[in-house]
Amino acid sequence: MSKVEDAVSCFEAGFSCSQAVLSAYAPQFGLEREPALKVSGAFGAGMGRMGETCGAVTGAFMVIGLKHGKTRAEDDEAKERAYRLVQEFVDRFKARHGSIVCRELLGCDLSIPEQRALAQERKLTATLCPGFVRDAAEIVEQILDI
Repeated sequence: MSKVEDAVSCFEAGFSCSQAVLSAYAPQFGLEREPALKVSGAFGAGMGRMGETCGAVTGAFMVIGLKHGKTRAEDDEAKERAYRLVQEFVDRFKARHGSIVCRELLGCDLSIPEQRALAQERKLTATLCPGFVRDAAEIVEQILDI
C-alpha cells in the first residue's frame, strides 16, 4: 500500500486527518507510528475541533518539519527551507481546494455544536475529508520528493 493510501486508510479507520497524514510518513523520518499518532492527535478538525487550519494540512506541515526542520539554533537555512516548503504546500492545496481552513473546506464550523451536528448528518467528514487527506499526502510527497 502506498503512503497516500495508508494515510487515507488510517483516516477511514477512525483517526483524525492530522494523525492520518503524519503517521503515514513519520517512521521514515525516525518518529514511530504511536508517538506520531499521539503528537498529531490534537490537530484534527481544524486544530482541536476549532475549525481553523485543516488537520490534513497540519499533518503535512509536521512531515515537512520532520524532514527539514531546524534542529540547531543557528540553522536559519533549514528554517527558511521548511517555511518555503510549507508555503509551497499551501499554494498547491489551495489551488485544489481554495482554502486550508477546515470550516471553509467543509462549509460548516465544527466548533459550533449545531453545525457539527449538521456536518455529521450530512456525513461531511466521511465524504470530503478523505479527499483532503489524500491530497495533502500527495502534495507532501511531491514537494519532499518522497
